[in-house]
Amino acid sequence: MPEGLHPSTHPPLPPTTEDDRVLWLRLLRSHRVGIATFFRLLSEHGSAAAALSALPEIARAAGVERYKACAEEAARAELTRGAEAGASLLCYGAPEYPEALYDLSDPPPLLWARGDISLLNKPSIGMVGARNASSLGGRTARMLASELSKTGYVIVSGLARGIDTAAHLASLEGGTIAVLAGGVDVIYPSENAHLARDISQKGLLISEQPMGLAPQARHFPRRNRLISGLSSGLVVVEAAAKSGSLITARNALDQGREVLAVPGHPFDARASGCNMLIRDGATLVRSASDVLETLAPLVPAAQTAQPALALDIPPPPPERRGLAETAALHQQILSRLGPSPLPEDQLIRDLAAPASLVGPALVELELDGKINRAAGGLLTKELENLPQ
Repeated sequence: MPEGLHPSTHPPLPPTTEDDRVLWLRLLRSHRVGIATFFRLLSEHGSAAAALSALPEIARAAGVERYKACAEEAARAELTRGAEAGASLLCYGAPEYPEALYDLSDPPPLLWARGDISLLNKPSIGMVGARNASSLGGRTARMLASELSKTGYVIVSGLARGIDTAAHLASLEGGTIAVLAGGVDVIYPSENAHLARDISQKGLLISEQPMGLAPQARHFPRRNRLISGLSSGLVVVEAAAKSGSLITARNALDQGREVLAVPGHPFDARASGCNMLIRDGATLVRSASDVLETLAPLVPAAQTAQPALALDIPPPPPERRGLAETAALHQQILSRLGPSPLPEDQLIRDLAAPASLVGPALVELELDGKINRAAGGLLTKELENLPQ
């Protein structure tokens, strides 16, 4: 952000009227306004209306001419589509917003939800794994999800094929939350349409993406952070060494959640990721009792802890970056990466930039699918971003 803009000393209230929700939607859906920028603009300008008024000038200062914020018609159309789908818009700071997400460094300002919203504030366990799950993996997921569900836990997963599907089916009666990568009214994969309908009636479908948005590859890592963020712990059942499940596990660790994994045969590629997690310190899971024993000390504290103040907004990054600075830093990072792995600490030294700036930028690029992060902090540029 340009110099001279100062955060408000009075954090903004969550929207309570439709007009206020339209303003929040417009701000969040505006071009180049991500989660961190959204909260920063609210803090600095005191309201979404003031932030929207200031956006064109902020964009000009960053070198973007003729900037236009999201139109009011587009925001109202999204609200209408949500109402037609029977979805509720949950706003950061509102009573119905999931308390677990206040722990995240990048909590979604707005969430669309279809189903039983009360499930969001019950003890939850995430469960993820391979899409091409083996028969044994599917049976294991069903067993774990069923037994954990009977003890009062809500099972959180991503509605994908394989392990996700098995976990949702087994916990449908006890309570399950499906976090979607696209709009909450767009079911992917389509083969799970019937399951999604059942979850909307007995459980909960939730997404931070706009209504009607078809999921793209870059949306799944962002979806994964919500699966782990909503959960006290994450159970991984069958996962390859390079898979979205391991991204979810890394998110869980960053968020302070417990990571648990079901071991597999050392020659089974579908179990290599789980075996790696166990090697690196994840709790080995043989049965639901292993999960309950690990999470037992955490859940009572989670249930009795005071909820985060509704008026608080996430603290800004240690050092603020404007739109121009962010784009420049991203470009500097990408220009130094290629197909050969480069250690993250070496990249930071090459850039001669503070780790507190480079770290968040690397996360943003990883979520955008522009870089890959391997074990040991090794970074490579995504193939499609390499020069032709």
